[in-house]
Amino acid sequence: MSSSSILSSPNFLRNVLRVDALSCIACGVLQVAFPAAMARLLNLPEALVAYSGEFLLVYAAAVVFVSTRKPLPRPVIWALVAGNLGWALACVLLLLSGRVSPSALGVAYVLVQALTVAVLAELQYFGLRRTAPQPAW
Repeated sequence: MSSSSILSSPNFLRNVLRVDALSCIACGVLQVAFPAAMARLLNLPEALVAYSGEFLLVYAAAVVFVSTRKPLPRPVIWALVAGNLGWALACVLLLLSGRVSPSALGVAYVLVQALTVAVLAELQYFGLRRTAPQPAW
């Protein structure tokens, strides 16, 4: 399947939402299941690791729910775009704040999260822009 056919798929936005949810589930499960070990590896506060993992799991559940709606609720997806951009910004600000001293792996982990959610926000934005609003009734 070519990239142009992926981008023109009628399920493009729904699939991007599913990838968003899966990425949140992957990080959230790791962070909730192994907060102490991850905190040591990343040199980040254990509470930050655990609580952000819990948030990611709740967020993932909400994104999964949204991805099953027909039609997709555009205002909610706009909020998800904003949330992803906010998460990316928060990750960068965390690293720049001086309040944490993550290991090299911790910096990489936080930056990969920031980049991932920024790309997902861009793809969600693209998906919203290319799909026409549909009546809710």
